[in-house]
Amino acid sequence: MELKVPKEVRFLADTLFEGGFQAYLVGGCVRDLLLDCTPKDWDIATSARPAEMQKLFPESVYENDFGTVGVKTDSEDLQLKVIEVTTFRKEGRYTDKRHPDTITFADTIEEDLARRDFTVNAMAMGLQGDFVVVDPYGGQKDLDTKLIRAVGEAEERFEEDALRLMRAVRFAAELGFEIEEKTASAITKHAGLLEMIAKERIRDEFLKVVQITGGSLNIEPYTTDAAGGVQILEDMGLLKYIIPELREGIGCGQNKHHIYTVWEHNMRALDYAASKEYSLPVRLASLLHDVGKPATKRGDGVDSTFHGHEVVGAKMTARIMDRLRFSKWLATRVIHLVRHHLFYYNVDEVSAAGVRRFLARVGLDYLDDLIKVREADRIGSGVPKAVPYKLRHLLFMVDKVRRDPISPKMLAIAGEDVMRILELAPGPRVGWILSALMDAVLDDPKENTKANLESRITELGDLTDEDLRARAEAGKGRVSEAESGVEREMKKKHKVG
Repeated sequence: MELKVPKEVRFLADTLFEGGFQAYLVGGCVRDLLLDCTPKDWDIATSARPAEMQKLFPESVYENDFGTVGVKTDSEDLQLKVIEVTTFRKEGRYTDKRHPDTITFADTIEEDLARRDFTVNAMAMGLQGDFVVVDPYGGQKDLDTKLIRAVGEAEERFEEDALRLMRAVRFAAELGFEIEEKTASAITKHAGLLEMIAKERIRDEFLKVVQITGGSLNIEPYTTDAAGGVQILEDMGLLKYIIPELREGIGCGQNKHHIYTVWEHNMRALDYAASKEYSLPVRLASLLHDVGKPATKRGDGVDSTFHGHEVVGAKMTARIMDRLRFSKWLATRVIHLVRHHLFYYNVDEVSAAGVRRFLARVGLDYLDDLIKVREADRIGSGVPKAVPYKLRHLLFMVDKVRRDPISPKMLAIAGEDVMRILELAPGPRVGWILSALMDAVLDDPKENTKANLESRITELGDLTDEDLRARAEAGKGRVSEAESGVEREMKKKHKVG
């Protein structure tokens, strides 16, 4: 096997050797090289102390207590612009279950490897001669047999750093490995230690699982896919400390239009989104889109209903996003997709005006992602086609109207015009008038001229507050035909919504 080590890494190693120090590749990059994969990161461990490294590499940064020096290179590859070089080290106790209380420098690479989490990550590779692998814990054998095994005593490793509980699952899902029996038993036994970990760290590790590329569409544990990773989190007793709301779907049967439980459906939806390498918001929304179903289920068997599950699900998703400290942008997007994933569209029943109202409701910026969530929803239900003719026709209609005005920002006038014409101060009347104007333009885009809207502003200005508010509310209520009596009848017929 030919090992492709970048010239920047070789240069750093050669410089350390010439200075009289040892240098090894360590951790994940060794694992990836032995698996014939391209490493995501290149980490070097050395016998040199930080001060000695800084003398060898003037273009370096040392701003931590871990002995890690960031060495700047001239590489055009972003991954290689800064390479981390760390002094061999040993670690003390982890009283906070996440970080070592003390760090001391070590003399040998074997001492350094002893502090690592799993055998497949506890290997080092010499950077001179024949790239000799230092493997004191049998990592190469575990790579061959596809096992994730803790270094030394599994319970001690997880008691040191509880985030390793999730890392074991993530590596198993990424690599398509199984978790070794004693390691799995220790994970299950110590799952509750996750409660001591900051929510941000749990979120970050969970996202790494969700973002695993590929999908098997059979949702078996220990397969290289995101849904398989979530399934292992459940199997190991970890999910209840991350997103317990998802577990409510386990064993929750659906009606005659679904062949899977809510849990199975959500897993398959995520699996489809991952198999298509869709974006993170789409993956999270696919996983959570039906999280509100167990709470809204009424009845049982083929005639059970889930009225309003998209509204309840959006509220539950908001709580999940807040608890795990997701960014405002990501949370807003996922919540919106969950809230609007359930929409009805019939080729013969929806007009261009209806499509404009649909876009005004869901937002043009969200449409592509919303369609992808709908695809995942369909495949997760066991249907053969992700994009049926009705959905393709909706996209055709969207293309026809996507340049039409669908939001107040696209009107030919603005709030300032309303205030100028009617000599109004800022207040609710301005918003009510804009809503009434928007309603007229959604029906007929030709109405969106400055002269016409200014004339309408004058007419609307004669209405009382009560009448004007009623006009505005009537406009807001007239969303697309997707919310009309047609949809209500279809939802009633199919027992959804």
